[in-house]
Amino acid sequence: MTPPAASNTSVRKATAVTKTTNTQAQAATGWSVTELAEVRSELQAQLVELRAEYERTMADLNDVQHFVRDGAGDDQADTGTKTLEREQELSIAHNRLDLLTQIERAIERIDGGTYGICEGCGKAIAKARLQAFPSATLCVECKQREERR
Repeated sequence: MTPPAASNTSVRKATAVTKTTNTQAQAATGWSVTELAEVRSELQAQLVELRAEYERTMADLNDVQHFVRDGAGDDQADTGTKTLEREQELSIAHNRLDLLTQIERAIERIDGGTYGICEGCGKAIAKARLQAFPSATLCVECKQREERR
């Protein structure tokens, strides 16, 4: 077991490293502390809204699935329509879940001091790109390279 004095020193060192990392990331990407706080606040609001939409979509999906099971006597066109509706709800749910994950990851990157740094090459992501797409994790060049694959 670590003595309390050593533990406090470790915590102070970790905090100092995090602050240094955040400061380095801010310097490298051109984001001020205030700007990052605003972006985080906006992302947090989007996250709350998307979670509510996702829950509604899942409720709609459950309703559609229940409706599909009650299809005794339906003809092929009715069955096809119900299947299409279910597929659409599944697609919407999947897209919302993907957006939720991206936003959560962006918030984690802000908190971790790596927001605005490309995960592919380690260079700064253009501020304009992040303003347009706040959950971007790749710079334009790395994203283009990824999409060509």
